[in-house]
This record gives sequence, C-alpha cells and structure tokens, in this order.
Amino acid sequence: MSTGTDRGRAPADEVRALLEEHGRTLAREAGITLRDKPAPLFQLLVLTLLASTRISAGVAVATARELWAAGWRTPTRLLGSTWQERVDALGRGGYRRYDESTATRLEELCHRLEQDHGGDLRRLRPPDGGDLTTLREGLTAFTGIGPTGADIFCREVQAVWPQVGPFFDERALAGARTRGLPTDPRRLAELAPRGRVAELAAALVRVG
Repeated sequence: MSTGTDRGRAPADEVRALLEEHGRTLAREAGITLRDKPAPLFQLLVLTLLASTRISAGVAVATARELWAAGWRTPTRLLGSTWQERVDALGRGGYRRYDESTATRLEELCHRLEQDHGGDLRRLRPPDGGDLTTLREGLTAFTGIGPTGADIFCREVQAVWPQVGPFFDERALAGARTRGLPTDPRRLAELAPRGRVAELAAALVRVG
C-alpha cells in the first residue's frame, strides 16, 4: 500500500502544501491575536457564534472585523452598544439575514459569559487529559452555539490551549480523506510543524 497521498506527494509534503496555501485560522483572518487571555478568547467566542449560522466563513470573518472596528472587543464594550448599533455593524459585514436575531444573541452571550464564567472563558479551559465534555457543554450553553460551533471553537482554541488538541472535527477529517492523509487525529497532528495543528485543521476544513 502506498504511503503517499492521492496527489502523488508524501504525507509530510502534502501537509506543507496545505499549510502554505490554506493554513490560516479563522481567528487570524478575523484579526484576533489569539492568546490565553479573556479578551481574545471572548473574541473567538463571538466569531464562533457568527460562524455557527448558515452563512459563509468569509461573511462571519468580515462581520467580526466590523464588530472590532466598532470597538467591541470585550463583553463590557459590546454591552455598551445599542441593539440598533449592533444590527448596523452586522449588516455592514454582510450578515443581513440574521442581523436582528444575532444582535440580540450577542447581548445574551455577554450576559451569560459574565454570569456563568465571570467574563473569563479560561474557567472552561479543560484539564490535561483531553476530556472536552465540560468545555463543549459550556460552549453550547450559549444561545446560537451548537455542536458545530463547539467544533469551531475547539479547532481554533487548541492553538493556545494545547490540552484541547489534537482536535480535528468531521469537516477537517473529511479534508484529510480527500488528500489521502491519516484520519487518526494524533497521526495527523504529527505531520504538522510544531505549533501549527490548528492551522492544519483550518486548512483541511477549507479543502474538505
């Protein structure tokens, strides 16, 4: 049995090509400098909410950038906005089909984050060992974020929460299959350069 991909490349070469062409996380595209800090984790949560609706990733990213441009990078700042201001910002990002409901959900998200987690998502950070049950339950408790949204958050946050990884959801694994790569998460992660597993997962989603 060949150890190469269906494109004739060795797996490591295929991964390098994927990263070069598609290796950009949603957080990076949305202008989030992801760190293990409350503000960027909140921004990732907002991006997750936006990407959980039936719209393109590009629209979710563009809309997140509009929210940041308005200065709403923390729960306090976002709660200082009016519902109409949020609707307008969502519309500028192209989020028009769901702008009114999402304007409400953003406010609800901030209140739940403050009430349940003291405004700090690090309270949901899983322990070493890879049990993501509490994290996923906490994420799906936010109105508008379901299992697919939890997948998005986990896929991205593993860049700063290594205990979440290696995390490849079904969409990423589908991409791996199309490129003839392993579908076992640990074997797949071993092909990525150090610190780039989240980028590989993002690339595989794009080609899947």
